[in-house]
Amino acid sequence: MKTIVTIYTGKGLQEPLSTLIGSYPFRQISLIDDTIIGECIKSGKVTDTVKERLIKLYRAAYEMGGDIILNTCSSVGDVADGYMSLSPIPLVRIDKAMAEVAILNHRKIAVVATLNTTLDPTIRLLKNMSDKLGKQVEIVNVLAKGAFEALVAGEVEQHDDIISSTVANLNNIDCFVLAQASMMRMEEKLREVAGIPVYSSPKLCLEQLASEYATERA
Repeated sequence: MKTIVTIYTGKGLQEPLSTLIGSYPFRQISLIDDTIIGECIKSGKVTDTVKERLIKLYRAAYEMGGDIILNTCSSVGDVADGYMSLSPIPLVRIDKAMAEVAILNHRKIAVVATLNTTLDPTIRLLKNMSDKLGKQVEIVNVLAKGAFEALVAGEVEQHDDIISSTVANLNNIDCFVLAQASMMRMEEKLREVAGIPVYSSPKLCLEQLASEYATERA
């Protein structure tokens, strides 16, 4: 079994994602710097300090004997992209497989996020993927205002309701892409609300990793 070193920028995703990874043929190590997402939100961007701390985490993942680095935070996805060519082991964005599936199968895609800092990196990822695959798509950005704050305050049902009501008001969309891995718990619920495909990143990512690495490198 190969080891995935999972990089978290906040604590909320660690438990559900670790549980999900446990159902795949990988060992796992978790590295968490839960100040990173807070700094991104406060600054409205990925700061140089955030980049430096993330790169230290990527290096630590290799030094700890990891075989694959999994970057779980879409807000800092551009940092992962910039370091991929320098990493001695595969560095994977958790949202890459999701972007590929959405681009291959749909034309008008709505990106749903609860944080402004996540929208732009996810949209860039989708646009880059559409260029790579040679497919024209239309991308709509959707911010579920107040949902993140509700989640931080422990109001999980309010968080879910805000996202559901935001999605329910949209029409003429082929699919929804959930920009944050932490939104994976909403995938089935939103599919029922919207009646169209809804994609979250963790399961699609892990299925791809298992296909590419688990058998080949076992």
